[in-house]
Amino acid sequence: MRSAFYALVLSALLAASPGEAVSEAADAVRGEYIVRAAGCITCHTQKDGQGAFLAGGRALVSPYGTFYSSNITPDARTGIGAWSDADFIRAMRHGESPQGQTYYPVFPYASFSAMRRQDILDVKAYLFATAPVRQENRPHDLRFPFSWRFSIYLWRWLFFSPPEETSEAPLTAPEQRGRYLVDVLGHCAECHTPRNIAGGLKRGKALAGTRYGPGGSVPNITPDSETGIGAWSVGDLMFFFQTGLKPDGDDVQGEMREVIEDGLRYLSKEDLLAIAAYLKVVPPIQHAVRPAKRHGASSYHDDW
Repeated sequence: MRSAFYALVLSALLAASPGEAVSEAADAVRGEYIVRAAGCITCHTQKDGQGAFLAGGRALVSPYGTFYSSNITPDARTGIGAWSDADFIRAMRHGESPQGQTYYPVFPYASFSAMRRQDILDVKAYLFATAPVRQENRPHDLRFPFSWRFSIYLWRWLFFSPPEETSEAPLTAPEQRGRYLVDVLGHCAECHTPRNIAGGLKRGKALAGTRYGPGGSVPNITPDSETGIGAWSVGDLMFFFQTGLKPDGDDVQGEMREVIEDGLRYLSKEDLLAIAAYLKVVPPIQHAVRPAKRHGASSYHDDW
């Protein structure tokens, strides 16, 4: 029943894929599918049932300090209930609040900047259909100089740009769909790509893994045969997306387990195949990811 339901949603997604010329009428059902594809639930809901659905407050520990996710329920005072369509699009594509405050790039608006307008409006329709929760956003706890908000403007000047094409060869239609799911909606590079000292993604190592991702080391997901997923078949990848089980029988833990449970396992077979197909054609990068150091350590040079 669930697969048939999402197959209908997929057909609507593909029908709207060619460009921006889509209806302004928002679809909350389609929006839920996109929310799951984008991993919104994992970041904006606290772990282990400690907080309300999408009410934020989840701690995201990083080398720059601890970020706390925001309340994206339709509560008018503490959530996004008072936001207009223009406000929501501005936040998703430009990383700015309705009041003009710039968000820290832990909110992956650099990836979302390439989202289709209709997808953004459908996401908003779904979020506004969820239960409002009155919960104030918790302030971030960041190390200097990242605690200085002016540093965000420097980061934007240096690094803020839509996701780049990572495949060197022309893409098939399924691979193009996979690129949109991986590079834009899923914002996989935000966790699976090393960052420099200023927090910018190292584009030359896109998807090659890092020691300092959420929760620790994040693996290389390029098709390198030695350090990445080059030995995984498309079938291996699809099974992993649905179950969290790797080809060697081990199961994934941590944040990726939640990404699968809250998002990937709900996607259609066609979309999972598209993701797998795209990951098999991105440039292979040999990059062995070593165990993570403790966040807050003074040196991160071996990942730069």
